[in-house]
Amino acid sequence: MIRVAVADDQALVRRGFAVLLRSADDIDVVGEAANGREAVELVTREQPDVVLMDIRMPEMDGVEATRLITADESLATRVLILTTFDLDEYVFDSLRAGASGFLLKDTLPDDLVAAVRVVAGGEALLAPSITRRLVEEFVRAPARTRSESSVDLDVLTAREREVLAAVARGLSNAEIAEELYMSHATAKTHVSRLLTKLYARDRAQLVMIAYEAGVVAPGVP
Repeated sequence: MIRVAVADDQALVRRGFAVLLRSADDIDVVGEAANGREAVELVTREQPDVVLMDIRMPEMDGVEATRLITADESLATRVLILTTFDLDEYVFDSLRAGASGFLLKDTLPDDLVAAVRVVAGGEALLAPSITRRLVEEFVRAPARTRSESSVDLDVLTAREREVLAAVARGLSNAEIAEELYMSHATAKTHVSRLLTKLYARDRAQLVMIAYEAGVVAPGVP
């Protein structure tokens, strides 16, 4: 059973997500929080597998709450950010704080449930629209997003380059497996090797590395 907490300052939205998630046979909603401070307290107390975290909340926003949760080594909770906009000033900060993924609040119900399962399974998740906007922001503001040191892709195999390109397009491990005709476990292994070989903290950083190195280019499918 996947244990989930929901944090959103809008009661109607928060309870709507909770009801939706409870409709899944393999998900149990262990609590709700109306702000970031309550979210940290809830996660510390209940230790859910995943917390759905709104970015903009009173008292403590979702970015700071995410930072506190991921910094606590006693917690294994993964943070899935829910945002109204596909890119705002908090997205980069949330990724740096340790968020495992982003989804828009207008995501279809089935996709939200699937996203929780993906993140609970240990994968990072970025909606394709958010990945695209991250890349656009990266191109517009290289000073803020690009790594100061160049990345050597010679350490990658040809297959790993293919997987890196797929990650940069926002594909999940399951989608990578289907597109590149490999098992889900093999896709997950390739992504893990990419993170290790390229010294990347997360999937979002792999996206930036791919575009910086020219593996893929903005606007090219």
